[in-house]
Amino acid sequence: MKSAVETLNPTRVRLTVEVPFEELKPSLDAAYKKINQQVTVPGFRKGKIPARVIDQRFGRGAVLEEAINEALPKFYTEAVTEGELSESVLGQPDVDITEFNDGDELKFTAEVEIRPTIEIPDYTGIEVTVDAVEVPEEDVDTSLEQLRDRFATTTPVERAAAEGDVVVVDLQASVDGNVLDDGVATGVSYTIGSGQLLDGIDEAVTGLEKGGSATFTSSLSGGTGAGQEAEVKVDVTDVQARELPELDDEFAQLASEFDTLEELRADSRKRLERIKSYDQATQAQEKVLDALIELTEVPIPEKLLESEIETRTHNLEHHQFPALGLNWDTYLEREGKTREEFDAEVSEQAVKGIKTQFILDELVKTEKLSVNQEELTEHLMRRAQSSGMSPEQFAQAVVEGNQVQLLVGEVARGKALAVVVEAVKVTDSNGEVVDLSDEEDDEDEAAAEAADEDAPEAAEAGEDAPEAAEAGEDAPEASEAADSAEADKS
Repeated sequence: MKSAVETLNPTRVRLTVEVPFEELKPSLDAAYKKINQQVTVPGFRKGKIPARVIDQRFGRGAVLEEAINEALPKFYTEAVTEGELSESVLGQPDVDITEFNDGDELKFTAEVEIRPTIEIPDYTGIEVTVDAVEVPEEDVDTSLEQLRDRFATTTPVERAAAEGDVVVVDLQASVDGNVLDDGVATGVSYTIGSGQLLDGIDEAVTGLEKGGSATFTSSLSGGTGAGQEAEVKVDVTDVQARELPELDDEFAQLASEFDTLEELRADSRKRLERIKSYDQATQAQEKVLDALIELTEVPIPEKLLESEIETRTHNLEHHQFPALGLNWDTYLEREGKTREEFDAEVSEQAVKGIKTQFILDELVKTEKLSVNQEELTEHLMRRAQSSGMSPEQFAQAVVEGNQVQLLVGEVARGKALAVVVEAVKVTDSNGEVVDLSDEEDDEDEAAAEAADEDAPEAAEAGEDAPEAAEAGEDAPEASEAADSAEADKS
């Protein structure tokens, strides 16, 4: 077999392949064997039909077509290897048989998209500004009030419901006079003024006593009536007053391991500072990544972009919409966008995602970065937590879905972005230089999340992550696979 590579543009090549007829012989024999098992000819046992009889009864052309279909993937793969394109090809090729006659050589071309060659510019001159880590007293007060709210108690009262009270209600939603199949709920506890149920319910229940009823109109955000105006009947079955504990040393002992309110207050401040520091690191990663993308020229493979846009739109329409009880009309109305604006936004996000992956993958190569088992395990734990799965379930799903290498890539790209951040100048809004190396764990985690956030959903390897899995074996299986992936990487 002979092959040649022609560059059509920075993201597409054409392979020209010539295969001597003798090299088709194994595929030809396999074609005869396959047809032998599929057909029946009187006078011959199944599987024992001579080749000449198959040619006579079914035509030599059918056999040759079967042989070529079986052989093309193998010869294409060999041509990709010979052309040193194994790590560059993206997606499936467009194959065209240009010449073939029985007994003569097979000639075909295969056009396929490839990763573009990227030159990483000098990024050390990048400068970004992030929010300063500041925790005002009001934030500490709010944090303590939220904690205090969690320890509130309720007492039934014989009076009209007012803001801040808890009411227990039965609800019945109707559209055009018909009660919705999923429009009935009983025994629902609701804090008046929290805004956590239906629009209009606060006004409806305020002033009602136990046993009172009211009807109000509300736009439904989910369920079978999503996006429709519904008439909602609400029956109050109980009214309860909320009582907050005093904010004192006794409360500190009740709600925490501390003996005094001052100790609890100091701990709340430290916790808020940690959150602010993490948010600062995340902000730095995102801004540095945007600046790096702006500096780097990255050609975008056309079909990869089309696939990425299609995947993002499909995931929204077929996964997120059903979960939220939305359709295109209700979603666009909620977001305040036209379909054209949505499509433009998705296209922009897809382009950024593809550029992000190409740039960071190139940095992984140039910086010779690798991923160890501990780093992969930490990343797996975070991904499991965000997906709502246990680490064991997530690890099982990753292994079964052959997604270990994909997770390795996510960690490696996070490390690549962290390398860039350490080399640039990050200043906070007070003019102080931010040294993120002091927060190495936060920085690495933020970098991984910043890289993941823009990563393509339609990667060559498949979906970004498993969506669901049944409980299975423990994580070590995934770790073993990760070790294997790491060995391949190095």
